[in-house]
Amino acid sequence: MNIMAQAAIIFGVCLVSEGVAALIPVAFPASVIALLLLMLLLFTGALKPEHIRELSGFLVANMAFFFLPSCVGVMEHTPAILGQLAPFLLISFLTTPLVYFVTARTVQFLIRRAKGKGAEKRA
Repeated sequence: MNIMAQAAIIFGVCLVSEGVAALIPVAFPASVIALLLLMLLLFTGALKPEHIRELSGFLVANMAFFFLPSCVGVMEHTPAILGQLAPFLLISFLTTPLVYFVTARTVQFLIRRAKGKGAEKRA
């Protein structure tokens, strides 16, 4: 599938998630809804990984570039952050290991699951 079609799929999912975020009565980030929607599409088989492989590989390879705006935002709000430095550091140091732990467990689970499916296919 060409790169424009892959981009259309990903941006289409993002557009739908913006609509969903506008419709629900609570504030929920459209980006999170987009990730959940994309996960649902991939798990149900409605969307195959091959349909977005090239563009998603490019986006992951250049992920550092996408963090620049948030870093600049943090730098712009340095005086406000310094005023709340202790809670900011506490939250950062508590949540970072938690995120690492959950990510590691998820990857281990998915690797075990993939090995199990491979064993089923061979039998």
